[in-house]
Amino acid sequence: MTAAISAVALKKYSPETSVVIAIAGGIIILLWVISETNPILSEINICISTAGIDSDYMEILLKSVGICFVCQFASDSCRDAGQNALASRVELASGITIILLALPLIENILSTATGLISNG
Repeated sequence: MTAAISAVALKKYSPETSVVIAIAGGIIILLWVISETNPILSEINICISTAGIDSDYMEILLKSVGICFVCQFASDSCRDAGQNALASRVELASGITIILLALPLIENILSTATGLISNG
């Protein structure tokens, strides 16, 4: 809240400083959230082990979620700075990155489906 109020108060007098304060506040919040995820990740790992799910699938899922969070933050920061076109490119890059990350999973699913169709 402090960063938001400061950014709004300074926007009229120093837009550049306002953007820097907003981004710095966002980075602090993002780092705090990341530091608090250990209990969640531990619980997810326990669930994966109990269910017998391949950990590679969860690794892809968690990396994808991380990419989404970071790219959303970057995109919002670009929009705060008035760079809407750049924000759109960041969002496009995040989508492509997630697809590239998930390619092994997609290949595995297609291979399984092909095997089931061939045997069926």
